[in-house]
Amino acid sequence: MNFKPETSERIFAVQDRSNFSNSPSRPQSPDIRTDREQPRRQNSVPVKSPETPFAHPISRSLTTRLFLSHFLSTWNSRLFEMGAVLFIAAIFPGTLRPMSIYALVRSGAAIVLSPAVGSWIDAGDRLSVVRVSIIGQRLAVAASCGIFWILHEQKDLGTKLRTGLFALTIVLACVEKLCSIMNLVSVERDWVVVITQDNEVARRLLNARMRRIDLFCKLLGPLVISLVNGASTIVAIWVALGMNCSSVLVEYFTIATVFKKVPALRRTATRDAEEGIELQSATDESNFPPVSKRLLNSLQPVASRLVPLQSLPHYFHHPAFLPSISLSLLYFTVLSFSGQMITFLLAVGYTSLYVGIARTISTIFELSATWIAPFIQQRIGAVRGGIWFLSWQMIWLAGGLSWFFAGSEALTKTGVFAASGLVGGVILSRVGLWGFDLCAQNIVQEEVDEDNRGAFSTVEASFQNFFELLSYASTIAFSKPNQFQWPVVITVGAVYTAGGLYAVFVRKRRGHLVHAPSCIKPKLDGPR
Repeated sequence: MNFKPETSERIFAVQDRSNFSNSPSRPQSPDIRTDREQPRRQNSVPVKSPETPFAHPISRSLTTRLFLSHFLSTWNSRLFEMGAVLFIAAIFPGTLRPMSIYALVRSGAAIVLSPAVGSWIDAGDRLSVVRVSIIGQRLAVAASCGIFWILHEQKDLGTKLRTGLFALTIVLACVEKLCSIMNLVSVERDWVVVITQDNEVARRLLNARMRRIDLFCKLLGPLVISLVNGASTIVAIWVALGMNCSSVLVEYFTIATVFKKVPALRRTATRDAEEGIELQSATDESNFPPVSKRLLNSLQPVASRLVPLQSLPHYFHHPAFLPSISLSLLYFTVLSFSGQMITFLLAVGYTSLYVGIARTISTIFELSATWIAPFIQQRIGAVRGGIWFLSWQMIWLAGGLSWFFAGSEALTKTGVFAASGLVGGVILSRVGLWGFDLCAQNIVQEEVDEDNRGAFSTVEASFQNFFELLSYASTIAFSKPNQFQWPVVITVGAVYTAGGLYAVFVRKRRGHLVHAPSCIKPKLDGPR
């Protein structure tokens, strides 16, 4: 991919300076209004302190290393995610139960344990956290590939041994998923904010390019492993293992170079000590016997780390809650060219070739959002841009749903006709989906303070995995192809619910949803 580094360097280093220098003069006194008292102005250029009048330019070598590390992490995660499905299908042919158990437990672990990961991200050394995520992810994938090879080749293993080995792959899948979340949240939600500092233009461009890498890996990673698996499952296992092991050192040292080039990423992990003091003072005031007090002191920190329930009230009461939960609701979907929708399309008459073509076109539209979203945000801000993108998504999904129901009476005879309208609406709606994703991400990055970015973002990830599980539950309840319209209705309902919640946020933040046209605004304002 061509990131046009020379152009981006000028944008990072010059555009923010020119915007600041051309902007109207502002008073130098700090703005003491809180988010609840006065919403932040999304259309203004970020105010910089007198000591640092201009944002520090981001070098091309820094962004190249950041993109390379993110690409390797995302590529291996996407490739193994699809590869595991194919490997399990080959090892346990004729049944979907092992795959269902594998996916459900993996998602369940992400829902329950993601907040604990977020607490560690906020409290720990940034480089150590990312390095642990890299090593943990690679070790889990390598061990899983080894077990998949044994299960595929050793057909004479006993039932108990096969079951035990498969259970071990599920545990490793949970580790891989949590390490993937740790890496993603650390880099996208924390490192990017610190690297760009007050340079909002640079942050939007970095967000867009990181998402572009995600979508690129989402398309090509599964495609590559699927093509190799079509020739030989054993070769596919070795390919997944080889790519996983060959990239670990590159990713490990590349991210370390980024860390060294940005001094602001260094911090001292003092939160654990502060929490320990608070916990000690709380237990000292109680009247527990000495043995019970010691037991409480040892168990309570462990429990709070595994299930940090204190993150939930902070998430629900945060000003960025509505954009975050709106984005999470969009994961409650069967209209994403994933397993559910692909299975339906094949059942109604689509061939694998046409499904692949539709998925490729959809990915092209998704990638286009990574160029459109920064432009829209620069022109009208992230808050207004979010409602525009969500409206775009809702309009096209409503059109696709209408076409689908109009042709549903003849679904058994001309299913391709009814499904094609739905496919077209879904493809066009993807621009709105990923445009809103980038707007919501930018809002969260701006609103959430440094000490709580990890906790907030991992609670968000838990809700995303929860709604994704609900989408699978909808197709379990309505499992026949001629019942697919009901999961589709549920999906569209979730999107409109997300739109309603985000509209509430926009109304609170801006005081209105839409601007009155200039031709009627004087009448509304009255005589001057």
